[in-house]
Amino acid sequence: MTILVASLRAKRSNPLTEASTKPHPFAFVALLIGSSSLAFGPWLVRLSGTGPVAAGFWRLALALPFLFLLARVVRQPVRWPARGLATLIAVAAFLFAADLGLWHAGIHMTKLGNATLFGNLSSFAFAAWGLWLARKWPSFMQGSALLLAALGAALLMGSSAELSGRNFRGDLLALTAGLLYTGYLIAVERARGSLAALPLLFLASAFGALMLLPVSLALGEQVVPADFTPVLMLALGSQVLGQGLLVYAIGALPPLVVGLALLTQPAISALVGWVAYHETLSPLDWLGAAAIAIALVLVRLPGPGRRARQNSPGSSL
Repeated sequence: MTILVASLRAKRSNPLTEASTKPHPFAFVALLIGSSSLAFGPWLVRLSGTGPVAAGFWRLALALPFLFLLARVVRQPVRWPARGLATLIAVAAFLFAADLGLWHAGIHMTKLGNATLFGNLSSFAFAAWGLWLARKWPSFMQGSALLLAALGAALLMGSSAELSGRNFRGDLLALTAGLLYTGYLIAVERARGSLAALPLLFLASAFGALMLLPVSLALGEQVVPADFTPVLMLALGSQVLGQGLLVYAIGALPPLVVGLALLTQPAISALVGWVAYHETLSPLDWLGAAAIAIALVLVRLPGPGRRARQNSPGSSL
């Protein structure tokens, strides 16, 4: 939380717009911490004691007062944006709400490894979008990083993922959620050109919560949990800390770096399974985690002619 506040304080001089020409020394560290925090989400969803859509509602709703308070502390006031920006935020909120509902449902219908693997399709899709936006093929270093990350994800999830007819519906939901999350990341990247991280996340969370609650009630889910601890941890860990740092980093880093960094989530999920469910980590699991770590190092190495913010608006390669 200290890093979150420190990272966001870097934007205090212009709270409503990103400082596109200023360095963001906390951005990459914030991205890694945020991605790691998000990796605990599937475990907390299973512990929530509510329906999958209701868990998504509580994740967003309980985060709102904390996001509002943080926005005041770092002097990023929450104000109603202009019509065009408000529409973009509403689109982002819809995509994120749909992603949460489908992914949470998929978590209950397939193996945790499958849900994590298919849900992280957004990592590669968002990276590919960044390269398309740059209108250029990846450099040798970037291509190597992408290949290593893909190999690492395959090795890491290979022992826990299980393709079968029994898991098909859950796999399909998780895959669809990954595509929706890609759309959310793109919408956030666009909005971060005009709005600071916390006001954007607060508004998107508020819109998303309003969308998820009626859906949960219509599905007849158990909305109120017997114990609020898991959903509160989900709100603080995944939404306030995880999404807060992610949205901040998206305004300072290119989609390729963000996409690859999100692949730390399968590694963290494997560790959670090891600790919480006594799942064995094979040598291939450790090799996959190491490949992802090396990919993150490679993608951060400067290449020939690299200039800040050259490959996408509001970001740098």
